[in-house]
Amino acid sequence: MAQSQVSAKKQQELQQQYTTYKNNLQQLAERIGNVEQETEEHKLVLETLTPLPGDRKCFRMINGVLVERTVKDVLPALQTNSDGLKKVLDELVKQYKRQQEDMEKWKVRPSCALILQPAMLCCVILWQ
Repeated sequence: MAQSQVSAKKQQELQQQYTTYKNNLQQLAERIGNVEQETEEHKLVLETLTPLPGDRKCFRMINGVLVERTVKDVLPALQTNSDGLKKVLDELVKQYKRQQEDMEKWKVRPSCALILQPAMLCCVILWQ
């Protein structure tokens, strides 16, 4: 009976670790999606503003305030922001891949195996 309690406790710990890995991956995926969306928005605005004359009036949102500027004032800042977003996106993708590799290494440990169950989708069991 004591061994089954230990086994159940170990099972819960493994399930928690698995859930933590999955949650971390999901959070990273959401952040990647948000940054990709912002990057695409910046790209679209850059493509729209680039062919316009530099003295043309345009508006930019800064900290929730709409500010009137010229295209030549906005383009460099917009390009800098876009480049920064690309770097952040690259780093997030690296983190995601690293986290995914860690999870795969964890899953193939001899002490645990994953099985699918209809109610929980995943359950961790011990090999004894």
